[in-house]
Amino acid sequence: MSRTFAYIRVSTIEQNSENQIKEIESAGFAIQSNRIITETISGSMPINRRKGFMRLLDKMEQGDILVVTKLDRLGRDAIDVSLTVAKLENMGIKVHCLALGGLDLTSSAGKMTMGVINSVAQFERDLLIERTQSGLARAKSQGKSLGRPKVLLDERKQEVIEQLQEGKNIMTIAKNFNVSRQTIMRVRDTTDLNYVTKSNQASDSTIGDTY
Repeated sequence: MSRTFAYIRVSTIEQNSENQIKEIESAGFAIQSNRIITETISGSMPINRRKGFMRLLDKMEQGDILVVTKLDRLGRDAIDVSLTVAKLENMGIKVHCLALGGLDLTSSAGKMTMGVINSVAQFERDLLIERTQSGLARAKSQGKSLGRPKVLLDERKQEVIEQLQEGKNIMTIAKNFNVSRQTIMRVRDTTDLNYVTKSNQASDSTIGDTY
């Protein structure tokens, strides 16, 4: 006899998983509480890095049924979802998605639907790449500087170095220059403060001898 499982994912602890459970119950699926896996994790996380879903796979066997409310419960993008569905199908598990009318994604109709979704996703990716490349080419033709702008100009970096030499706190310096702590730390880590100090001292000594 087949068993029915549900995979519930929410992005933050503030979100309530009960809504998804009620939606599944309203669709006519009666699922025992020990077969409902709830996980709090970002939807951008690949399915194979979701510990809750991996535990679910260990529990399921051939002939079982998995119910989800939306496709994004099964992966971070169309490709990830397709691979997940294919893996479940190879295990002999049916996958029902309520957002697609409760369609079994491992059935012929489900595979056709997934094919359409994958085609649309690929089209959107290609369109995004094309727009990005066109935008970069247009900016380059207009003489615009591409890449990440410098947060601190060279003269400002020298001021940062001087404050570091004075022993000021990194957070304090960051506030003074209105930049992040990481920016100040990068200046510190790429500068030999001892060498700069000695060079300045040598310069001061030479000036004193001149006069």
